Amino acid sequence: MSMPILLTVDDDPAVSRSVARDLRRRYGQDYRVVRAASGADALEALREIKLRGDAVAAILADYRMPQMDGITFLEQAMDLFPSARRALLTAYADTDAAIQAINVVDVDHYLLKPWDPPEEKLYPVVDALVEAWRAAGERPVEETKVIGHRWSSPSYKVRDFLARNSVPYRWYSVDEPEASRLLEAADRAAEDIPVLITPDGTVLCKPDGEQIADAVGLSTRPAAEFYDLVVIGGGPAGLGAAVYGASEGLRTVLVERRATGGQAGQSSRIENYLGFPDGVSGAQLTDRARRQAQKFGAEVLTARDVTGLEARGSARVVRFGDGSEIAAHAVVLATGVSYRALEAEGVADLTGRGVFYGSASTEAPECEGEHVYIVGGANSAGQAAVFFSRHAKDVSILVRGPSLHASMSHYLIEQIEAIGNIHVRPRTTVLRAHGTDHLEALTLCDEEQGITETVPTGHLFVFIGAAPRTEWLGDELLRDEHGFVRTGPDLVVEGNRPPGWTLDRDPHHLESSIPGVFVAGDVRSQSVKRVASAVGEGAMAVSLVHRYLEAR
Repeated sequence: MSMPILLTVDDDPAVSRSVARDLRRRYGQDYRVVRAASGADALEALREIKLRGDAVAAILADYRMPQMDGITFLEQAMDLFPSARRALLTAYADTDAAIQAINVVDVDHYLLKPWDPPEEKLYPVVDALVEAWRAAGERPVEETKVIGHRWSSPSYKVRDFLARNSVPYRWYSVDEPEASRLLEAADRAAEDIPVLITPDGTVLCKPDGEQIADAVGLSTRPAAEFYDLVVIGGGPAGLGAAVYGASEGLRTVLVERRATGGQAGQSSRIENYLGFPDGVSGAQLTDRARRQAQKFGAEVLTARDVTGLEARGSARVVRFGDGSEIAAHAVVLATGVSYRALEAEGVADLTGRGVFYGSASTEAPECEGEHVYIVGGANSAGQAAVFFSRHAKDVSILVRGPSLHASMSHYLIEQIEAIGNIHVRPRTTVLRAHGTDHLEALTLCDEEQGITETVPTGHLFVFIGAAPRTEWLGDELLRDEHGFVRTGPDLVVEGNRPPGWTLDRDPHHLESSIPGVFVAGDVRSQSVKRVASAVGEGAMAVSLVHRYLEAR
């Protein structure tokens, strides 16, 4: 293995050379010293290091740099190397910076410049950083191997599950020589694909989500039978509820059917979320929120399908698809929404084989030089178009309405208009998807001109509608005509509380028709479909849980 890295970031060339020289003098035999002149350059270096699979032991960043200060840089660097130890450099004592660095990026040390002599002022700090990094047990990334076919829907589902749960894996197409060698070693054949091989040699054929989660070390089984709070759904609302519930002392478990993050977790770039002026990817935001929830002691269960929810005395019981169940004093329902199916001939047969719901970022390398089509006019479709424009030759956004202005944020429309290979086609729908083993062409209808045409393509990404997954809920939980769950004032009709309501008060603002079951995020009737509002509702739901528990 290559040597672990010590990274220094300072916009002053003299200081940058000085710190790199001092570090090489002391640590050059065991560590590789890399220096950068700005936060942006350093992030680019970290991305290349990540791709090579090298390790970063410590990062020393100057606080006062133009464009991107040291705290902002370290915050983004944590997404790439969360276990790297961190030190902030400054030319003078700055108490506010120190407090911010501790709160935002959990900085390990705060180092004043100059550090002469380094034996007294620099080396003891760096010694502590590398010792802490070694003690944390940094290990090289162990890869899960996936053998499958590019146009196999089950193979795509395995890759997508691993990617959305941030599990490193290596993909082998079944027609590659190395794939044949792996199948032979595993005593499997091409008809067994997709085949998953874990780092310890475990072989799974055609695995489902729960089997994959167990094999790669994701938590799928609750540690207890009873909790203070069960959060159902791992999107922004559910993660917000888990963070606030666990941080406020509630024994909390979050249950997610597929992967934390929900639809927001698939967004390539969210640029209007408070506190991230340069934007943040859905995956980064999700990873931070998940780590934050677990830091406060919340359990996170993955690949568990919830099939029932009921009140059983004072307990609220959650049933799983395998027949097991857990109970709690209160529940936050945050299951979000799913994209609606595209009703066009051939689409269902080609789903996962060229037709995808959501951004399907694992497909990006396959789009090089291709013409990609995106159906939908909301922010998720726009973010996907911007993302795929970096890979595809052309991206066409198909919109049923006259323009994007009715459904997409203004900043995103401006971005799309400035990108030369993105084209918006208003009043255009998909009539048919063509292909045998994978998507080969689409028949489109320009409804304004009454013209149909067939265009060649291997990739169609669908972002239409918002359908709640609430069919599993019993009749006790009242929903609107579209399936979204009613809460709070919407449950009180002409002064009458909902049927079966037993408490001598009206339902709280986010409370459902079952006392102690609260609803947050997109699944709630009349909710605002934005990431920030979902997180806020998750936090608010926890405050209402406390109010509910105190009154019992």
